[in-house]
Amino acid sequence: MSVDILYTANASVTGEGRAGSGKTDDGRLSVDLSVPKGLGGDDGPGTNPEQLFAVGYAACFHGALKKVAREAKTKIDGSTIDSKVSLGKADDGLTLVVDLAVTIAGQDQAKAEELVNAAHQVCPYSRATRGNIEVNLSVTTA
Repeated sequence: MSVDILYTANASVTGEGRAGSGKTDDGRLSVDLSVPKGLGGDDGPGTNPEQLFAVGYAACFHGALKKVAREAKTKIDGSTIDSKVSLGKADDGLTLVVDLAVTIAGQDQAKAEELVNAAHQVCPYSRATRGNIEVNLSVTTA
């Protein structure tokens, strides 16, 4: 597969992995990392990989949703994506489960679901995770 790279993010993590710090080379993101109590940590003030993934996936999915809505000439002003990323145990080791709750105002349920399903096909995060982790979608119209 040939890929025409459009953008590359560069980041470094130091310390003890989940209990360290991370930053991007352009200085736009700099975070302390802490281990949640549920994973045996001290639940310190830092963020964690699951939170970062939740924000990244939601932002990417929202961009994909806006794109498919524009292409369908459909207004989805005020749409939101609430994401939940869970770390769990599977038979073969640790795995992630993602729940994306999409709210689209001003559309009927069938149209909203059509847009969300189309976004799920084109979102780079959805494409990367397809067949690798469980991703659950729910759609609400407001």
